[in-house]
Amino acid sequence: MSKTQQRSNEVGEVPFRSSRFFSVGTKWYFSTREGFDSGPYANKQRAESSLQRFLAIITKLPQAYQASH
Repeated sequence: MSKTQQRSNEVGEVPFRSSRFFSVGTKWYFSTREGFDSGPYANKQRAESSLQRFLAIITKLPQAYQASH
């Protein structure tokens, strides 16, 4: 069983965390912190690589845009 750890910017109790990946039938999806579900993908590996692409794009957005959405 893995121990939950605080992230570098967290203070206090560690919040509940769940996996960003989930499947419905044989299709895979990922969820964002903003509540957006993306998919379906043929397998978990495709969902994982799509999440990496999504995060790469999001990190390039201006900080003001990220905070407002």
